[in-house]
Amino acid sequence: MSSRSDIVLETRPLGFPWETADPFLFCVHHDDAYPAGNERMGPAASLAGRNIGQDFAGKDGWRMYHGEVVPGFPQHPHRGFETVTIVRRGLIDHADSLGAAARFGAGDVQWLTAGEGISHSEMFPLLDRANPNPVELFQIWLNLPAEDKLVPPHFAMLWSSTIPRCTFLDEGGRSTEVTVIAGSLDGKRAPSPPPRSWASRPDTDVAIWSIRMAPGATWTLPKAAHPQSVRTLYYFKGASLRIGEHALSGHVAARVRSDVDVRLEAGDAETEILLLQGRPIGQPVVQYGPFVMNSREQIQRAMMDYQRTRFGGWPWTSDDPVHGHEGRFARHADGRVERAGT
Repeated sequence: MSSRSDIVLETRPLGFPWETADPFLFCVHHDDAYPAGNERMGPAASLAGRNIGQDFAGKDGWRMYHGEVVPGFPQHPHRGFETVTIVRRGLIDHADSLGAAARFGAGDVQWLTAGEGISHSEMFPLLDRANPNPVELFQIWLNLPAEDKLVPPHFAMLWSSTIPRCTFLDEGGRSTEVTVIAGSLDGKRAPSPPPRSWASRPDTDVAIWSIRMAPGATWTLPKAAHPQSVRTLYYFKGASLRIGEHALSGHVAARVRSDVDVRLEAGDAETEILLLQGRPIGQPVVQYGPFVMNSREQIQRAMMDYQRTRFGGWPWTSDDPVHGHEGRFARHADGRVERAGT
């Protein structure tokens, strides 16, 4: 049996954003207690005292971020990596420079390969005018290897109904539910990521799992498929967590060994963990804001290309479009339309 120091290799406090290891770039956990909405799908509350356009302070438990009317992130560019957006509560309205649009939430995931360049907006419409509109999501940045930095942009919707969930019961009947957003577990495989994703390669062992443990539950995390995989557990909810013999009382990121099974034991409250795992790309990372490349010269080229082409322009009448009272849907650049649950 491995010792405590063998299993838990490192712990770090959860900041904003969360630090991640190659092949991931970082993860942001947005959790906002928005009030009832107004007629424009923004908060039915005064915006006085907020730094509108740069509101990250968390006044009254919520943020406008870069939004001025609707909270969220108006149009902005990306190149050289992917975003994986997991919506736990609330809705996101997506629009992009290719003309694609989507509204997703309630456990849905959008997986966007920025590749050679895309501009998009991510707004949080507050549709309920009588009740609060909580929004909670993870956005994970996953790097692309050098040979795929400039592939055509692509987005895929992983609707909640298509994402496998595995339920395990311990000897006391206490449950652990694992939502498999990337990778496979217990014979269940996640929906396919975009075709040029690092996660689409069979030997990269990318896993993104959301783990929910009942109070007092125990579950053994099976070892990774690849011995070089880097595995981090982001313990963000619960009273305490034990990883092997290592007791955690605060919410932290714990990097653990990937080549052994790891026993997890929840404390006396419901416990939640996000697992990020993958074989490192192992290439230089140079980041400047929304561009992630392998060299400074490539960053300069990305800036010049964006100034010249706007990555296809912006076919929308505003920088922060929302999609009325539509249900959850995706309209791709080729005109194909998907609906959640169909």
